[in-house]
Amino acid sequence: MSAVMNDRLSRHRITVEEYYRMAEVELLAPDARVELIEGEVIDMAPIGSSHGGTAAQLTRLFVWALRDEAHLRVELPIRLDESSEPQPDLAVVLSRDDFYKTRHPTAADTLLVVEVSHSRIQYDREVKVPLYARHGIPEVWIVDVEHGELHVHRSLATGVYSDVSFTANPGVTAITALPGVAVDLSGLFA
Repeated sequence: MSAVMNDRLSRHRITVEEYYRMAEVELLAPDARVELIEGEVIDMAPIGSSHGGTAAQLTRLFVWALRDEAHLRVELPIRLDESSEPQPDLAVVLSRDDFYKTRHPTAADTLLVVEVSHSRIQYDREVKVPLYARHGIPEVWIVDVEHGELHVHRSLATGVYSDVSFTANPGVTAITALPGVAVDLSGLFA
């Protein structure tokens, strides 16, 4: 089937509530690595050792840098709207006394999303970054493990990031939504 023909097929999109009901009745396995993106259940890539090690390293660096300025969520959902609830590798969200026990953070709560990408860099750039931009998340970093690059997306204007850069030698990197807070990424690709 051609890509053009496939694009014309109608799809049944589901809501976040339907997604949770699917899990409750075990249409989704309890250990399924999936996320809901624009009404579609998307399989997440397995976490290989370089992805896992990089995510663990980033977690340590962020915990140290954030202190009590914000909460760090690791591989936990962010509810963007009624049809999207991605699970980024890391998300820096506004602090809450209940640590989001009563609801997942929304886009309005989210200051920065970090996606660690090994084999799905194109998907992260072409699907997830625009999704985060449309929902007003101020900053997205993609850590491209395969090529040893940090891609930074900032300066949100009319649903698009106007400041996009990348480097193979990241250093101290500021979180723009948290003035005075920066993460030292100097040894990230060493």
